[in-house]
Amino acid sequence: MAQNQYPNLQRAIARFATMGALFVVIAGIGGGCMTTSIRSGEGAVKYSVFGGTDLDKQFGEGLQIHAPWVDLIRYDLRVQEQLEDIDALSSNGLQIGMDASIRWRPRPGDIPDLHTTYGIDYYRKLVQPELRSAVREIVGQYTPEELYSSRRQELQTQIFERVANAVEPQFVQVDAVLIRDISLPDQIRGAIENKLKEEQEAERYQFTIQKERLEAERKAIEAQGQAEYQRIITASLSQQFLRFKGIEATQLLANSENAKTVIIGGGEDGLPVILGN
Repeated sequence: MAQNQYPNLQRAIARFATMGALFVVIAGIGGGCMTTSIRSGEGAVKYSVFGGTDLDKQFGEGLQIHAPWVDLIRYDLRVQEQLEDIDALSSNGLQIGMDASIRWRPRPGDIPDLHTTYGIDYYRKLVQPELRSAVREIVGQYTPEELYSSRRQELQTQIFERVANAVEPQFVQVDAVLIRDISLPDQIRGAIENKLKEEQEAERYQFTIQKERLEAERKAIEAQGQAEYQRIITASLSQQFLRFKGIEATQLLANSENAKTVIIGGGEDGLPVILGN
């Protein structure tokens, strides 16, 4: 019997807690208090007309109850991304168009300082100017050929490091800077593509020449080896050795099943002559 009463007791406690929370909210509103809902992924800064911004406290997610003279300013704490279209000049003075995106977020725990320094529009006041300045300064160190072909990754890394070093001490964390596209004038782009094509052709010709040179060297070494082999064989041959080999061949032929005629002493050096099929 006592065990059956525990679920009822738990439900009663839950109802009591819900009613108590509802009473607090209603009492707070009735007493002049206000509420602010901090959504998922957000944080909030407290501002009071009597004390200004509270630099020691940052509000997290959930329903916050506060006095009417208090305002909670919400900040998005999640990673955000912005695409920027930036014009810059290369090292030889040609205009370069670049599409670059940056990913950033407020540094956790520093929203009050960020709010008092830059405010809710901190991207336009802090992040965007630093990104544009870094792109223009670093692009000016490269030629159009380098930007178009081989050094884009290096350019991207330098821009990221420059922006991160400038922004992170100002309460904002930079996660990445990505170069989406680099635009060159059509005439310059065509000239660069032709130059790259010619360089590739030159590399292919060099490879072919090197291959033919190695093949010629291989043939020369092979011919030299054959000549050395012939010299060694020729030097090792003697009349006695040749006569011995002739006798061996005569014996093999005489023992074969094919019909033949053997003339003893009919050949040169006294070797037999074998006549047969």
